[in-house]
Amino acid sequence: MKLFGSYTSPYVRHCRIVLARNGQDCRFVETDYEQSAELSPARRVPFLYDDKLMLTDSASILRYLREKAGQPFFPDIRDYDLFLLVNTAMDSTVNLFLLEKDGITPADCGYLVRQKGRVEDTLAYLDRHLGSGDVPMDSASDGMIRLGCFLSWALFRKRISLKDHPALADFQRQFESDPQIAATHPSNAG
Repeated sequence: MKLFGSYTSPYVRHCRIVLARNGQDCRFVETDYEQSAELSPARRVPFLYDDKLMLTDSASILRYLREKAGQPFFPDIRDYDLFLLVNTAMDSTVNLFLLEKDGITPADCGYLVRQKGRVEDTLAYLDRHLGSGDVPMDSASDGMIRLGCFLSWALFRKRISLKDHPALADFQRQFESDPQIAATHPSNAG
């Protein structure tokens, strides 16, 4: 298997964490924007090759890795919903980050104001519901791993603050205390 991606991508990081936890043999190929545009029809990372199989999205890659290891993929609907909610906020945050690099900010576009609001509302919701039973707290679940990867990336890129979200801040500290997870932090790129 070959996983193509960047060390800083939260989507790629999730795949790398699952590979490490499962002890699955996979070669990581660092890939930039130009290479991903040439090698993947989605023109983004991650993507994975395993023999003749090509997967072009982190969700399909995660499912493949889980099934290959004999593990269920989202046996809990609440964890799946958490994964999707976090993914929505992460997509919005990544788009805001990339557009800002091109000089386009929420001040320039009402659509981006809505994207920023989506991220803020999601953080507030998750902070309220973390640990209440509404959000499953299995640290090995893909929903929780996705949340940790998102928070780490967004903090690393200075896209969010957890100052007003103490439950998320506590979760993030616990998430990053796992040595296998800490080894994949975006600040360890390269």
